[in-house]
Amino acid sequence: MEPGAFEGVRVIELAQWVFVPVAGALLADWGADVVRIEKLEGDPYRGLATQGIGTDSGGVNLSLAMANRGKRSMAIDLQSERGLAVLHDLLAAADVFLTSLRPGALGRLGLDADTLTQRYPRVVYARGHGYGVRGPDADQPGYDASAFWARGGLAHVLTPPDRNYPLMQRGAMGDRNGAMALAFGIASGLLRRERTGTGTVVDVSLLATAMWTITSDLLTVIQGGEPPRFSGRVMVNPLVGTYRTSDDRFVSLVFLEGDRYWGDLCRALGRDDLVEDPRFVDVAVRGEHAGECTAELDAEFGRRTLEECAEVLRGLDAPWAPVQRVEDLLDDPQVDANGYVGDVEVDGGPGYRLPTGSVQFDQRPPRLRRAPEHGEHTEAVLVELGYEWEQIAALADAGVIP
Repeated sequence: MEPGAFEGVRVIELAQWVFVPVAGALLADWGADVVRIEKLEGDPYRGLATQGIGTDSGGVNLSLAMANRGKRSMAIDLQSERGLAVLHDLLAAADVFLTSLRPGALGRLGLDADTLTQRYPRVVYARGHGYGVRGPDADQPGYDASAFWARGGLAHVLTPPDRNYPLMQRGAMGDRNGAMALAFGIASGLLRRERTGTGTVVDVSLLATAMWTITSDLLTVIQGGEPPRFSGRVMVNPLVGTYRTSDDRFVSLVFLEGDRYWGDLCRALGRDDLVEDPRFVDVAVRGEHAGECTAELDAEFGRRTLEECAEVLRGLDAPWAPVQRVEDLLDDPQVDANGYVGDVEVDGGPGYRLPTGSVQFDQRPPRLRRAPEHGEHTEAVLVELGYEWEQIAALADAGVIP
């Protein structure tokens, strides 16, 4: 394997749970040496039972592995002066400081941005947070279900108005999107350092990530409008929507250029009569007769199975897709051909599979490496820093490291 894009970059990660650690995992995928600092009792995410993929899995904790693959782990008591001194030894040789701690906690530890950027001017100081580092709620704790999904507006715009309660988000949806933005910010900070010789402060919040995600709705509000909230099927353009098949599956049409595709679609469905039907001859009149047009297409797709519909649509050079179940993704030939799920090999233990992520270099996915055990590399990293074994033993005796 050729060196990864971040080969030679040392990242010190002081973070918990999912959002910020996933950003570290993405950097590790592409060669960064990510040293993860955990409390002596470990990241609480190690104990989370969720969807049968955490501590409730009966095997590998895939949730933890997804967020921490490819890293090294040190366990240090940062509440002690000697523990903080170890962290500063790490930072002195680091390129990136990556953290999820809130501003107040960072300040109490003397790890705030102003202090560290003065002490280590070449370090890229990157932090992920719920609500931003300014304003009345800068120190408020925030998970993605609160800062991203609830306060960020997604629960509102995605919940049908006839439901009594907002929809719940899927696991870590905001966290992983925010992590991609944070990794991009770190890469940009490292590029800037190459050009200027100094580091920078990178900030990504879950609230801002949510607002970016629903930009179309925000633009509507900025213009004085009200974003649409959909209940059931809204077929303003019958060629943009979903249709049920005879085997109770769905196909999604996204024919934004409706007039370009209407004739070919009708002929592929064996309905040449619809091509010149005065109710449907162009996008304007199809909009006026949307209910009738939708009914015709409902009938055509509804008498075919999903595979039969796919066979019809494959003949069109047009944007459509089956509405897949999550389990279908593992058998999707495009997922397989592009390596979107990869294997993690573990010496002396069972391997497992993880999504590889959305970024590839040179047409290849990253080589996935396992996540570390809690504090697994504490002594090895200290030796790399030049600590003698007597010093390491003294730290252990003092309870600074396990």
